Amino acid sequence: MMGAKDAPTFRAILCSLLLLLLSRECMAAELNQVQAALLQVNTSWEAASKIPQILFGLFFEEINHAGAGGIWAELVSNRGFEAGGPNASNIDPRKIIGDESSIYVKTERASCFSKNIIALRMEVLCDECPAGSVGIYNPGFWGMNIEEGKAYNLVMYIRSMEPVELTVSLKSSDGLQNMASADIVDNNVSYWRKIQLQFVAKGTCITSRFELTTFKRGVIWIDQVSLMPSDTYKGHGFRKELIHMLVDLRPQFLRFPGGCFVEGISLRNAFRWKETVGPWEESPGHYGDVWNYWTDDGLGYYEFLQLAEDLGAEPIWVFNAGISHNDEVNGTALTPFVKDALDSIQFARGSAESAWGSVRAANGHPEKFPLKYVAVGNEDCVNSVYHGNYMQFYKAIREAYPDIQIISNCDGSTKPLDHPADLYDFHVYKKADLIFQMKDKFSNISRTGGPKAFVSEYAVNNDAGDAGSGSLLASLAEAAFLIGLEQNSDIVHMASYAPLFVIANDRRWIPDAIVFNSWKQYGTPSYWMQTFFRESSGAVIHPVRLASSYSDSLAASAITWKDDEHMFLRIKIVPVSSGLQSAAEKMEALLLPYSFTGFDLALH
Repeated sequence: MMGAKDAPTFRAILCSLLLLLLSRECMAAELNQVQAALLQVNTSWEAASKIPQILFGLFFEEINHAGAGGIWAELVSNRGFEAGGPNASNIDPRKIIGDESSIYVKTERASCFSKNIIALRMEVLCDECPAGSVGIYNPGFWGMNIEEGKAYNLVMYIRSMEPVELTVSLKSSDGLQNMASADIVDNNVSYWRKIQLQFVAKGTCITSRFELTTFKRGVIWIDQVSLMPSDTYKGHGFRKELIHMLVDLRPQFLRFPGGCFVEGISLRNAFRWKETVGPWEESPGHYGDVWNYWTDDGLGYYEFLQLAEDLGAEPIWVFNAGISHNDEVNGTALTPFVKDALDSIQFARGSAESAWGSVRAANGHPEKFPLKYVAVGNEDCVNSVYHGNYMQFYKAIREAYPDIQIISNCDGSTKPLDHPADLYDFHVYKKADLIFQMKDKFSNISRTGGPKAFVSEYAVNNDAGDAGSGSLLASLAEAAFLIGLEQNSDIVHMASYAPLFVIANDRRWIPDAIVFNSWKQYGTPSYWMQTFFRESSGAVIHPVRLASSYSDSLAASAITWKDDEHMFLRIKIVPVSSGLQSAAEKMEALLLPYSFTGFDLALH
C-alpha cells in the first residue's frame, strides 16, 4: 500500500484526473470556477477503510431451471421416473417410438432402489416391429446439446425375465440424424443390472434426444437413466460454460440452495438435504412446488458445497426453519428440523469418522468443507412462529458450533433485532428509480455494533416495466445501489444479485443475470454491471463528495485495489437522469447519461 508520505502526490494526480473527467474547461489554476459536477476524493489513508473480503458473491436458487437443466450437466430429465410421485404414472418428458399396437409403457413400483421405488415398464408387443425398432426417447431439457468429438457417459439399470437386445442412441430431435449409438445384448438380467458405457459423438445437434429401442418382443424394466458429458467443470458434474461465467465474477461467497426453494409452498416439498447426499441413484428428488417443476436433486447439498470450493467462495447454507408458505411447525415438532440443521453442519465440517462426515467422505471428499455461515430460513420473519423457531436453532448451533455465523431473516436496518444474530438478511426488489435512491439506504444506520447486513437478494424488478428481461437502466440503478453498499461496507458485510440464472425455454422469473439454453448463454446488463465490482471485495474505499446541482442523479465511489503486481485507484460513476444530456456534452471523457463508467489509475 502507498504510505502516508505519498498522499500529496497521489492527491495531485487524482485531482488532475477528476478535473479532466468532469469538465473540459477546468484547469488546475481555475479551481474556483463553477463546475457542472465536481467529484472530490479524500485519498488520505487515515480516512479510508477496508471493504470486507467477502462483500460481493453469488446467490444460487433452483429457479428457472438454474440447476436441473442448467449448471448441473445431467442431460436426462426425470431420470428416475419419479416425477409423477410414488403412485402415479409419469414418463414425461419421454415419448414412445412406435404406436400403441407395438409398444406399451407405464411406471410401476418395481425399482431396486428403496428411496426411488418407481421404474419404467416397457412392453414390446410386436413380433415384427416397424423399421427402426420401437422404444422410448427423452429430449432432456428442451433438447440435448450433443457435440461432435465429445464423450458422454451413460448409466442405466435394466431388468427382464428374458435376454435383452437393446440399442441406445443419441439422435436429432426428429430421429433422423444419429450422433452415436451402442448395442446392449445381455442374457442375464433377471435381476437389476447396471449398464455403463460411453458415447463419442460423430456429429453435432443442439436439440438431440436420447433413444432406447428394441425389435424384440418382451417386457423390460428400466430405471435411473443418466447421461452426463464427460467434460464437466473440474470433473464435478457442472456445465463448464455456465460456471466460467460465475468464475469471471470472482465471487467471494455462494449462498444456496434458495430462496423460496428452501421453504416450499408446503413443507412436504421443501428441500431436504439428507435426501440429496449419498449414491445418486438413491436420491428420490422432489417437486419444487414454488417454481412448479420436478428436480432429481442430482444437484444436492454435497454438490453445492463442492461448487463453492471450486469457485473459491465461502459456502452460505440456507436451511428450512420449519416453515413453508402454507404450513409450519414449532415447539417440540421442530426438534427433527433442528437435528437436521446440526447434522448438515457435521456433514460439511465433521471428521471423516463422524456419522455424517463419513457420508461426505464416502461421496469422495474426506477433507472438511469450511462452512462458516448458515441462514435460518428464508423471508420467514413475518411468520408468527419464526422467532421461537429461530431461537431453537440459534441455541443449538451456538452450543455445538460457536464459531458459525448465524443469519436471521429479520430486517435489522429499520430497528434493532429483538434476538441475537451475527448477520441479518435484507432483500430488495423494486423499480429502477427506487433502487437508485436506495444507494443511501445504509448511510444513516446506527453503528452501535449490532449485527451487520447481508443483502442476499437485490434487483430491479418489473413493477414499472423498466427491467424487461434485463435492461441497461436496471443495471445502472443496481450499480448505484452497490456503490452505496461499498461506501457502507462497515455495516454491510455481503451482497448478491438474484436470480442468477434463467433458461430461455421456461422463464419463471425475469429479469435475471444469465440467460441460457442447451447450447449457449449470455449475460444481461445486470451481469456485466457486476464485473465492475469484482475487485471491490477486500479493497480500500475512499470517501468521496459530489458537488453538483444534480447530485441526486449521480452515484460515485473510489477504491484502491491490487492485483499480483500493481495497485490501482478505481473510480466508478453512474449518472441516471434524463437531465444529464447537456452536462454530458461538456465532459471530455464521454460520460453519457444512463451510463456506467469506471476508470483505473495505476499507482506507482
